[in-house]
Amino acid sequence: MTPPPGWYPDPSAPHLERWWDGTTWTDHRRAPEVPGPPQPAAGPSGRAKALALGTAGTVLVAAIVTGAFALGGGDEGGTDVNTAPTITPTFAPSSDTASPTPPPSEPSADDPAVVTDELNGITFPLLDGWARPKNVSQENVVMMSDDGTYPCPAGVGTCRHGLVFSRTATSTDEQSPEALAKADIADATNLAYDRDLLRQRPYGGVESHRSVKSGPVAVAGRAGYLVRWRVKTAKGPGGYVQSLVFPSSVGSESPVVVRFVFDAGPDGPPLADMDRITKGIRSVGDADTGGGVGSSLGPPG
Repeated sequence: MTPPPGWYPDPSAPHLERWWDGTTWTDHRRAPEVPGPPQPAAGPSGRAKALALGTAGTVLVAAIVTGAFALGGGDEGGTDVNTAPTITPTFAPSSDTASPTPPPSEPSADDPAVVTDELNGITFPLLDGWARPKNVSQENVVMMSDDGTYPCPAGVGTCRHGLVFSRTATSTDEQSPEALAKADIADATNLAYDRDLLRQRPYGGVESHRSVKSGPVAVAGRAGYLVRWRVKTAKGPGGYVQSLVFPSSVGSESPVVVRFVFDAGPDGPPLADMDRITKGIRSVGDADTGGGVGSSLGPPG
């Protein structure tokens, strides 16, 4: 694992510390900070103090020897300055025994916490039970439920319990997020539960719908609007469809339309995930999304 940004012994000058930014060595160097003498806690006997100081001295010597061995290089050519620093465990003092403190972990690049929509400049939180789109025929899908497909209730093709779509509004007339959301919800419902792109009816068609939630909502620091319908279908438990519209933070700030399609019933995703995903949408580059390893090129301050 790549070590996190921090001060480490300089491979080319072990008597100094050098700043590692998470990806490579920078030009920042400093003399190692010398810790002050340990302060004995009040109460233990003289024998207990001697044992504690002896244990601390043993750990300190072991750490110094380990660091010297790791940075020694082993060859006459010396240590490559581009080599990542070696992290050795540090020990926290305790009244009984010393236990190792593991180095801070970094999120794996193979399991990111967000899904990025580069076109619209936003990210979505990747909640438990959700995955990146894979083998999905529909366009503009940014997330899908991770439980795979199932035979559609009407016996036509395969369906998924949950999908989230993101696209840029194509209307040429300038409209408010409220007007766009109210206009989009019917199209989103028909495409999700009435007729698919092949003009088939996987759920037997939509029989009725009712509005269960609507109103303004803040999305990525912008004023948006959402409309949510409960849909009853001829086959199966039906589902929930939500149209969410808000201005993009990139380019011409065209409205972004996010559609949610959740099957109802015990097999569908938790309805609360609509609100959790909506609340977790961020503009690309926001501080909340974090910069990852290597985002800091120099030491803080």
